[in-house]
Amino acid sequence: MRGIMWKKLGCIFTPKGETAWMVSHAMLPTLQRCSDENIKIYFGSRNERNQSHIGVFYFNLESQKIEKVSTNLLLSPGALGTFDDNGVLPSCILKTDAGEFMYYIGFKPGGTTRMDLFGGLGKFVGENQLERVSQAPILERNAVNPYINTAPFVIKNYDSNNEYKYFMYYVAGCGWLHKDLPKYNIQVAFSHDGFNWIREGKVCIDFQDETEVALARPWVIFMNNKYHMWFSYKGDAYRIGYAISDDGITWNRKDHLGGVTSSGDGADFDSDMVCYGAVIQHKNKLLMFYNGNDYGRSGIGLAVADV
Repeated sequence: MRGIMWKKLGCIFTPKGETAWMVSHAMLPTLQRCSDENIKIYFGSRNERNQSHIGVFYFNLESQKIEKVSTNLLLSPGALGTFDDNGVLPSCILKTDAGEFMYYIGFKPGGTTRMDLFGGLGKFVGENQLERVSQAPILERNAVNPYINTAPFVIKNYDSNNEYKYFMYYVAGCGWLHKDLPKYNIQVAFSHDGFNWIREGKVCIDFQDETEVALARPWVIFMNNKYHMWFSYKGDAYRIGYAISDDGITWNRKDHLGGVTSSGDGADFDSDMVCYGAVIQHKNKLLMFYNGNDYGRSGIGLAVADV
């Protein structure tokens, strides 16, 4: 199988302190199609207290240019004591019969560990207006997943032989190596409605060797009758991996076929790290929006490939 040949176009967006909540970082680009040629790109940006908030900019797929950066704040950290009281990040968008929703990541300072991470759910109630469905997480600890549960990515099921309407790919903690270093892989859950999830501990992307400690931010598209996943994996620094599946449940990891690599040039925004890729198809091209050094401090980059 021929690999996807990506051409990197460099950094396309970096926050410059446009508002008090957009001082640094543009983490986890999250795509929402508006028309054949236009998308919204949601991102997490940090204030002076290092707390993440969710913003958005508009992008034209044909010209491959930003059309507008909104200064409107979509979602800020939750009320004191809730699961997302120290930061929120976008994860994915899902349109259902009940409306359009954003699954997001909530941060909370830990006690014996550095942090807690869970998955939240918001509903769009207007143009760039998002309301929490609940102050409680939609993806939280249970008997199967007693550690971190976060970065939910939800898609409609394209496998007619499977009884469930939705699949969720999420980051599931496997334990802590020490108080500052969690270990986590990517698992899959199932749902009839997109709100109530069945989790059985089914791992879809696991560590390839003992040097890996983190598998993060799954992003899945259905193309040419197969499921394609881009995700991030970390040993010393994050890189972007790739996997393919016939049914969306059992995956074959093939990092060498689909990853965008770091530049290795100290002058570039992604010289040390590439991570958190989000992919969309436009005509005969794939576009990947991704983060570079320091988990998105240096902004969002763009790579394109022919398909």
